[in-house]
Parts: sequence; C-alpha cells; structure tokens
Amino acid sequence: MAFTAQDVKNLREQTGCGMMDCKKALTESGGDFDKAVEYLREKGLAAAQKKAGRIAAEGMVYATVCGKVGVVVEVNAETDFVAKNDMFQTFVKDVANVVAEQNPADVEALLACKMGEDTVEAALKEKILVIGENIKIRRFERYEGVCAAYIHAGGTHAVLVGFDTSDEIAAKPEFETYGKDIAMQIAAANPGYLCEADVPAEVIEKEKEILLAQIANDPKNANKPDAIKEKMVLGRIGKFYKENCLVDQEFVKDNDLTVAKYTDKVAKELGGEIKITKFARYEKGEGLEKKSDDFAAEVASMMK
Repeated sequence: MAFTAQDVKNLREQTGCGMMDCKKALTESGGDFDKAVEYLREKGLAAAQKKAGRIAAEGMVYATVCGKVGVVVEVNAETDFVAKNDMFQTFVKDVANVVAEQNPADVEALLACKMGEDTVEAALKEKILVIGENIKIRRFERYEGVCAAYIHAGGTHAVLVGFDTSDEIAAKPEFETYGKDIAMQIAAANPGYLCEADVPAEVIEKEKEILLAQIANDPKNANKPDAIKEKMVLGRIGKFYKENCLVDQEFVKDNDLTVAKYTDKVAKELGGEIKITKFARYEKGEGLEKKSDDFAAEVASMMK
C-alpha cells in the first residue's frame, strides 16, 4: 500500500515522532496507518515522545575546541542526577563533535545531522528511552578560527572565546594559558558585552534615565545644577562599562590590569597581536522554568 507525504505528516502529528521515523514506520507497515502507529510504539519511539512534555532544565553545558573550530552546547535533562551519567555526558560531547564537523544552521538542522549510523534525533530518542528522562538539545554556538574553551564544575557553566591572532602565537603554550584565563574571566565576571561599541545605544539611554532618577531621589544631589548631574551620570556610565564590557573589566587574576591591558601584555610578550573578537557564555538552565518539588509543603497542603 503506497503512502503520501501527507500520511507522513499526519502520523507525525498523531505520534509526535520525527519525520524520518514516521516515514520508516509507514514503509515497514506497507502504508497502513494503524500498523505504523503500532510500529512506533513497539520501537519505543512514541514512549520517548510522552517524556517530551516534561520540564528539562537540568543537564549540562559543554565547550570544546577541535583544531580551528570551537563549540559550546547546552543539553538539558529533568534532573541533576542525569548530568552525572556517563552515557549522558558522552552524548553531549558527541553532539558537540557533530556541530564542529557538520556545521548545522540551528538545532532543527542539528537533529537531522548524521551521528554514527543514524541521526542525532534518533540518538536523542534512544537516550530518552534508556535514561528515562526527557532530554533536549537547547542551543549551541560554533566559532571558526583561534578559540579557547572553559567548562566550570563539570558543566554548570561553559565559555567559548574567539580570538584574532596568528597561528604562530596560537600554537604557543603561553597563549593557551592566556585563552583559558580569558574564558575563566567570562565565566566568573559574566560580561554582557565585548566592548563599549557593542553596547546598544538604547541600553545606555535607559541606564542614563535610571541614573538621573537615582540622583533626583537623592537629597544630597537632587538640587545640584544639571551640568553637575550630567557629569555624575557620565562617571557612572563609565562604571557601567567597566562592569559589563569584557575588555574594560578588571582582570580577576590581577586587579591592577584590565582585560584589555592583560591582552596587550601577553601579545607583547609573545611578539605579535591578539584581539578578542567574540564570546559565548552558557549557564545550565538559565532562563528555563525549573520544577520545584517540596514534599513537606505538598503534604501540608493536603492536610488543610
């Protein structure tokens, strides 16, 4: 019995399984829709989809550099316990390698990439079934060129940094140390921007509004001339840059240097130029709703 693309679409909508899994199910069942559903259930793929509705806000973030390609990725699971599972950790690393090698445009494209004999999506569903939790590949970044990576506490934070420098300098062990220092700086200090030029004008304007309001509400400064208030605002904007722009931040390992000055110092020592071009800082589960289990509160509410 033949089947159409619409049949594949309908099966996917009913089961929530992947397009390729649905196509294979219809092929194996000779186009019979009910048998295709049964096939997916037998293979455990439908069971994986049942778990897909559960909140996945734990897991781990991971960063790596493979030659001239750097990758940072976040894969979520339901519990922190899973993040310590060797199978889960290996899967996360395999996903990062796929991103490095196949350069997918987004997560959807990543799921369709080859991983071993099958796809990333198929491997993901297998892990969901074996581990017994919902698992989601949330996001990734991929840089080409000279990169450095850092992973904190086994995957709570991960940083990827891109640099513009010569291959000769990048090959030196001193640069490797420098690159890790910068990545650790980003992990610890959490800059929002690379440099002052990267801060959107609307962010600065909003910051000025807030600062002017703070001055107006301060009895010591409220009656000062506008010119003085403007100078005060500019001074505090300077502090904003120092706190939020990576190159303007105090270097965590030497407060006498900014990150920019530390970079210049290392570049001079290595006999060339180094420029930080971009960075990505991932924190596990940031921005995701987390399930909160309070057994005592649950029991108390039942007794009311």
